[in-house]
Amino acid sequence: MSDLVARARAIADEVLFPAAAEVDAAGVVPRAHFDLLAAEGFYGIAVDDALGLPETVAILEAVAGGCLSTMFTWVQHHGLTRGLYGTSNEALRERYLDDLAAGRLRGGVAYAGVIPVPPRTRATRVDGGYVFDGEAPFVSGWGMVDLLQLAGRDGDMIVSGVIDPVEAPHLTVQPLTLVAAQGTATVRLVFDGYFVPDERIYATIPHADFVAGNAFSSRLNGCAPLGLADRAARLIEEAGRADVADRLRKEIGDARDRLDGGLIDAASMPAARAAASELAYRAAGAVVAAGGSRAILAGEHGQRLVREAAFLLVAAGRPEIKASLLETFGKIR
Repeated sequence: MSDLVARARAIADEVLFPAAAEVDAAGVVPRAHFDLLAAEGFYGIAVDDALGLPETVAILEAVAGGCLSTMFTWVQHHGLTRGLYGTSNEALRERYLDDLAAGRLRGGVAYAGVIPVPPRTRATRVDGGYVFDGEAPFVSGWGMVDLLQLAGRDGDMIVSGVIDPVEAPHLTVQPLTLVAAQGTATVRLVFDGYFVPDERIYATIPHADFVAGNAFSSRLNGCAPLGLADRAARLIEEAGRADVADRLRKEIGDARDRLDGGLIDAASMPAARAAASELAYRAAGAVVAAGGSRAILAGEHGQRLVREAAFLLVAAGRPEIKASLLETFGKIR
């Protein structure tokens, strides 16, 4: 594993995890967390062609096991960075990419609304650009990011642009209260004739290609539950149940292999994602069981991990993942 992986694990253990309970209680991620990730080079991993999948997975899992709110906010940045890395809009790439990769600018994403049928976020071609209507129901990092990727569906095409994440005419912001990861500063955005000029549009691609391209993103989304499960295994071992921790680590390895396999067999990815999320939920519950009644006190890691695992049951979800989770939870043993 690379030096970057070792640094990610050190930051998770020495900075993020010791502060996780405080972040959870306050509902705010310290800016210092993101500044440290930027200073250590973690804002550019999506455009580091020398970084392989195992290293990327290890980094994301480590940060998730340190502080889920930090990880979930920071990981959104890479969608925008990667999008600008591959754009044919040279002016937009030159304006933003270097600063995004260095972490001098920080990005978020609002693209989940284009996947449902009918789409929740629509784009309509007009003179000089596109008008966006609809909603982006869950957008993280509001007030913390400098740029936001916005995607809308125009017929069979997906239109992606870069906007400034500020309330404006034709854009309404509704803060959300979450059961966990409140530090992600997640909001609902409502668009009513919101105009984005052509110079800020970086991609228009067929919907089918957009969905196919999400396979890699879905693989990476599986890192958060496995990072949480690994942290749970460590806490269970510290509670004196190394046998349970070892069995969980074996399951984590198996779940990681299934997620990797989903990149080859796309049809298997939803079940692999569901298995990772179910494992995190079960591992978090085991932390509570190992810790006893004290684990349900405010500020304890067990109750926080259970709430965060519940968050991960639906975060970055898709109907196929939901169906697989319900099938798993509905089994009679």
